[in-house]
Amino acid sequence: MTNETTPDTEITLACGQQRALVSPWGAALRRYYLLEDNGSETDIVWGYAGGARKKGGQGDVLIPFPGRVAEGRYSFDGQPLQLERNDKEGPNAIHGFVRTLPWTTQQSDSNSVAFEVRLEAADYAFRGYPFSLAVRVAYRLDRQGLTCSFAVRNAGREVAPVGVGFHPYFTVGTALVDEAEARIPASGYLEFNDRLAPTGKVLDAQDTEWDFRECRRIGKLRFNHCYVGLERDADGMARATLRHLQSGRRIEVEMDRSFSAIVVYTGDAIVDVPRRALAIEPMTCATDAFNHPEWGLKRLQPDETFTGRYLVTHRLL
Repeated sequence: MTNETTPDTEITLACGQQRALVSPWGAALRRYYLLEDNGSETDIVWGYAGGARKKGGQGDVLIPFPGRVAEGRYSFDGQPLQLERNDKEGPNAIHGFVRTLPWTTQQSDSNSVAFEVRLEAADYAFRGYPFSLAVRVAYRLDRQGLTCSFAVRNAGREVAPVGVGFHPYFTVGTALVDEAEARIPASGYLEFNDRLAPTGKVLDAQDTEWDFRECRRIGKLRFNHCYVGLERDADGMARATLRHLQSGRRIEVEMDRSFSAIVVYTGDAIVDVPRRALAIEPMTCATDAFNHPEWGLKRLQPDETFTGRYLVTHRLL
């Protein structure tokens, strides 16, 4: 770690008219936008600059568990464990440990950067995670768009439970997400209780208001859903879409096979700026997979590395 890394440390990547603002503080994606010919900026990822301006988990990296762990409790290979209950909206653990850590910048050039951080079992055992991980997250801009990739290596001697997630918010220029249309390529979603923890049931989305396998208007729906049963193209990618026909803008989030769930959130609880953008969160496992390993939890063997990537593209219709 470098002593100079603070919540305000930021790096700008560039490729053509594309710009991405990233930070070694949490390896966060803080903004992704287009620099127009007239000097204006068109946001693709709704974000921020300066650590104090972050709202609602914007651009966070969620490792070793994305989403919530109910009551912060889980068992792994017969060992009962208790995580810190740090969820503002219920007595749960939420979003892992790395989003508030300073990462080291391992490589950086004009259009790409890689950040690394380690979690040591000795430091996290008392917080309910007695496992060691070496984590790398990289961002790259090219003609296609913005690629985010990850690699998580088990640096310990025991099998480790691992989930990876990302928390970008997307915008197609509407004042509220209500005016936009979305497509979520998933056949089911988790049932949540009033504490926003899964009940253990997976609900069929077909013929419900939450079936977004065809692009349709978001309207007043309040999304805070974890979708599973991802549908993939012939190339194995699951593609989520946000678009606005009037402005002609379209964003696609393409996720490789490492991702088995997508959280979709309209940001209703964000103070002062609710429903400004739509979070489409690629996740390698569903919420509370520490208690439901069949929902995509990775059992990472010692010295094994888990990798994956997602791609964000933007175009005019």
